Amino acid sequence: MVVGAQLYTVTKSCQTLEDLSETLKRVADIGYTTVQLSGVCEYEPEWMKEELKKNGLSCALTHISLDSMKADPVKVCRDHDILGCKYIGLGMMPNARELNDELYDSFVKDIRPIVQTFAKEGHKFFYHNHHYEFMKSPNGKLYIERLAEDFSPEEFGVTLDTYWVQFGGANPLEWIDRLKGRIECVHLKDMKIVGKEQWMAPVGAGNMNFERIVDAAGKAGAEYLLVEQDKCYDEDPFECLKQSRQFLASLGL
Repeated sequence: MVVGAQLYTVTKSCQTLEDLSETLKRVADIGYTTVQLSGVCEYEPEWMKEELKKNGLSCALTHISLDSMKADPVKVCRDHDILGCKYIGLGMMPNARELNDELYDSFVKDIRPIVQTFAKEGHKFFYHNHHYEFMKSPNGKLYIERLAEDFSPEEFGVTLDTYWVQFGGANPLEWIDRLKGRIECVHLKDMKIVGKEQWMAPVGAGNMNFERIVDAAGKAGAEYLLVEQDKCYDEDPFECLKQSRQFLASLGL
């Protein structure tokens, strides 16, 4: 498995092309060899291809807007071909915070032709979970279960976010196993308790058992372990990425 940096962690340093170029260099200097392009400014794929090459990086996965996918899914695939990136991700379905059957059915209807086009063009769609998908729908099934039933593993991947699984009251180890075959990309971030709150933390700095999570992910077919920390609070996000990388290196990654 390849350890990568989810650039959303350092999104504030990715809002101009100049800053994004410098951020890619800093991430490579930490020791990452691949990145997920998410939360960054607009760029031309040819420009990004050269920046990645210059820094010895690859692109494992992206997050792009659903509107872009709807507008021209074939162009999305061609842009990802330039990047050398097979996996095309969506960060969250529209209105996920108010998720209900009507919103779910609308999302499935919108996304089905897109994921089919991606698969036909040699790419794979990836959906990033939060805790909302671990709510039960009226039929008694979790929405994450319904997604797995409504789409095949070949066309619909899940960028399983281990923190949000835990936050949603589920067991990351169980869901890594249950989603085997569709979790080539996994998000790693730790959880720690501060006062009465659950905070995000660098991998290895919280309470989650990442030795077992990493082992399970490997057995389930994960190709990329992508470090993501949406909030770093008063810490430097680059230092958080460095701390996570060092911990994962201690596990032999």
